[in-house]
Amino acid sequence: MRLLLNVIWLVFCGFWMALGYFAAGVVCCLLIVTIPFGIAAFRIGAHVLWPFGHRVVPKPGAGTASLVGNVIWFIVAGWWLALGHLLTSIPLFASIIGIPFGWANLKLIPVSMMPLGHEIVSSEDAFPR
Repeated sequence: MRLLLNVIWLVFCGFWMALGYFAAGVVCCLLIVTIPFGIAAFRIGAHVLWPFGHRVVPKPGAGTASLVGNVIWFIVAGWWLALGHLLTSIPLFASIIGIPFGWANLKLIPVSMMPLGHEIVSSEDAFPR
């Protein structure tokens, strides 16, 4: 089921949103100071390509540096990516089949605004049995 959801996601919104993250990652990697932002953008972009079966969880030990980095990220690229998720979710919610994908888009907004201090884990690792 995850494979089917991921393929539908990739066709309808994952590819385009991942392009936005990868573009932000390339821009951030052009300057030496913002390379950590670029790495975070590539990491989240890969997650946006194939999100079902993974979760974004807070990273233990993320502190003040992550907070400062997230403020800079929000100003530079975060709000653009969050707006992209919001605008992508609207037509998905308009269709009955797209409602779960619209909801998944909305769940990606917080991590698009504050990617530092989070990590992507498998759903089984996030909720062990």
